[in-house]
Amino acid sequence: MNEQKEDLTTQPFMSHLIEFRDRVLRAFIAILIIFACLFSFSQELYLYVSEPIREYLPANSSMIATEVASPFLTPFKLTLVLSMFAAMPYILYQVWAFVAPGLYKREKKIVVPLFFSSVFLFYAGMAFAYYIVFPLVFMFFTSIAPEGISVMPDIRSYLDFVLKLFFAFGLSFEIPIAVVILSWMGAVDPDNLAKKRPYVFVLCFILGMLLTPPDIISQTLLAIPMWLLFEIGILFGRLVKPAD
Repeated sequence: MNEQKEDLTTQPFMSHLIEFRDRVLRAFIAILIIFACLFSFSQELYLYVSEPIREYLPANSSMIATEVASPFLTPFKLTLVLSMFAAMPYILYQVWAFVAPGLYKREKKIVVPLFFSSVFLFYAGMAFAYYIVFPLVFMFFTSIAPEGISVMPDIRSYLDFVLKLFFAFGLSFEIPIAVVILSWMGAVDPDNLAKKRPYVFVLCFILGMLLTPPDIISQTLLAIPMWLLFEIGILFGRLVKPAD
């Protein structure tokens, strides 16, 4: 009898584990497929991503590769990361399909909008970084070079720099989703969060300092949107919080 009970508890666990493995594998295959399609355009993709800094380089300057394998490995790395970004909707769908059977009908009604909103906000954060932050940051960096110093950024260092900003802005734009989920779960009260605005404002600048390079421009351009997104999260959090 005890053995039968153990089998009943073990089988659901194993089935969930197998399903989780299958969904991780599907997400991984999706990334590989996108990577295979984009790899032939890796050089063009790098030129596009590096455009914000190349636009402000002096006429007699250009980007350089200081390592032997950088001309190949740097576009390769960029293409792989972009493949992960492009596959994000499908990856999140696999997460949703895995957890959806355990959700109630009311929970599904709120999770679906949050799913689409999280994807949109992540991409919006990256677009904000590329089109707004990068031009201002690189215009500032290239304009303050000491006299006699040629600005010739390394392609690998530049990629590491911009990927860090892409992740920082993409994740920071998820703040409204986090506030809404916590409010919906009853973990936080939106009205109490609203009373803590001064502390949140300071915290946004601290996070901006930690998540971005050590310059006041990128820190401010991350902190201000984080604070505004926090306010948006409070607004929607009041709509979904459990009734008293």
